[in-house]
Amino acid sequence: MSERVAAIEEKLRDAFRPAQLLVKDQSHLHAGHAGAQDGKGHFEVQIVSDNFTDLSTIQRHRAIYEALGDMMETDIHALQIKARSTSEAT
Repeated sequence: MSERVAAIEEKLRDAFRPAQLLVKDQSHLHAGHAGAQDGKGHFEVQIVSDNFTDLSTIQRHRAIYEALGDMMETDIHALQIKARSTSEAT
């Protein structure tokens, strides 16, 4: 597991205490892409948490961006998010 994936997981676990969390580094799929040239990565996040109950998709994404903080500027070029509440996951 890459250091960036581990850091993303840690931040998301601390912020949301997820029932399920999967972070995939998709950077290799974007080799040669303009965003890859600056060293930032492309990631996919699948997360299930009670914290997302009663939040819209946009609110969930904003909460994730906020939890990731500076990483959105320094390490992450693109982030694909699938965020569900625990009740939606069953």
